[in-house]
Amino acid sequence: MITKRSDYISWDEYFMGVAMLSAFRSKDPNTQVGCCIVNSQKKIVGVGYNGLPTGVDDDELPWGREGEWLETKYPYVCHAELNAILNSTSDLHGCHLYVSLFPCNECAKAIIQSGIKEVVYLSDKYETADNTLASKRLFHSAGIVLRQMQSKHTKIAIEI
Repeated sequence: MITKRSDYISWDEYFMGVAMLSAFRSKDPNTQVGCCIVNSQKKIVGVGYNGLPTGVDDDELPWGREGEWLETKYPYVCHAELNAILNSTSDLHGCHLYVSLFPCNECAKAIIQSGIKEVVYLSDKYETADNTLASKRLFHSAGIVLRQMQSKHTKIAIEI
């Protein structure tokens, strides 16, 4: 009797993989973040990546991290989480959000407001930054489950 494979990826790895693949769409030269929102039936209901709003020419606005605020990317870029929420195809109440980088406080507000109940993240590299600390405070207050993803696979390759 033939048995099933044992080296298949978990649901967490699958959805985080979709988030990470989405990050490859980002044109940001420094930080590429991807997000995938999943409902309770394990169906993807939204994806997004960090980038300028639809219809804005990404060659006309700055992509830098330093300098005068209006000459940096920060006032113009939509984060992956917000894009995934705005791109969603259904009600997000009770959904799980997979994101490659822990959400900032602005995204935390949108996540909470949309009814998402769990945030699964890969990296928390800005864990001591004020906006990350504010996010965690907001999430805790709203009862959102936070979980840093643990994976048995360190690399998932896609060959074309």
